[in-house]
Amino acid sequence: MQFKIALCQMLVSPIKENNISHARSLIRGAVEKGAKLVVLPEMWCCPYSMKTLRDHAEDIEAKSSPSISMLSEAAAYHKITIVGGSIPERSGGKLFNTCCVLGPDGEIKAKHRKLHLFDMDLPGESFRESDTFAYGDGPTIVDTEVGKIGIGICHDIRFPELSILYRLRGAHLICFPGAFNMSTGELLWELMQRSRAVDNQLFVAACSPARDPDVNSDYMIWGHSSLVGPFGEIIATTGHEEDVVIGEIDYSILQTRRENLPLEKQKRGDIYQLIDSSGK
Repeated sequence: MQFKIALCQMLVSPIKENNISHARSLIRGAVEKGAKLVVLPEMWCCPYSMKTLRDHAEDIEAKSSPSISMLSEAAAYHKITIVGGSIPERSGGKLFNTCCVLGPDGEIKAKHRKLHLFDMDLPGESFRESDTFAYGDGPTIVDTEVGKIGIGICHDIRFPELSILYRLRGAHLICFPGAFNMSTGELLWELMQRSRAVDNQLFVAACSPARDPDVNSDYMIWGHSSLVGPFGEIIATTGHEEDVVIGEIDYSILQTRRENLPLEKQKRGDIYQLIDSSGK
């Protein structure tokens, strides 16, 4: 299978209605460039500020989410698959960082709640997602019109066990909507993408919001959305400004790369057994 993927690195405003309208426009532009899979960034519908996220939270289960409704309409209208970045989800009195995957029929095919929450305490810099969000309770892998896709959100990329599990369960591609900050972004964002791709010999797509240096926020975003191939090669990427990254995915490359370097056969499960062969 061969197709185009679009990563919509969008500039997020404080006004949700504007963000929803802008995302719809970016999706339309991506489709005009031939994309069959469109990926949005983490927290695309509102600024990534712990102070205001609850004000923007949406109830996905009650089907009263304006953000997901727009994505559903766009997916059905354009007959594409959308990995809907993430939005703040309100459910059962808790707040989750949630990504929905929508198929060409507009239906939600999967919902991933961020599993690993980003807490850091460095000299002069502290940030705690766990003070705001609840933890997701399981991995998400979904069969789509463009292959089997594993989903992670931002900090999920830091934990290789999750990507190993997705590979064992047959993923061709892992999508990571993310919003790494300036310090961790420069050091680790590209490194993590390439590491997860080369470790598991699959494609990794990581989509960030654009950086807004003028916004008054407690979190400045690094940007730099990328599509990475199974040898860790950067297929398509961008800087920190708003952009739509278009890349070509060819799944036949996966088989070639795995035959060239048969890592799965070379693993020593008798020495390390973090995950069994079924991926459970």
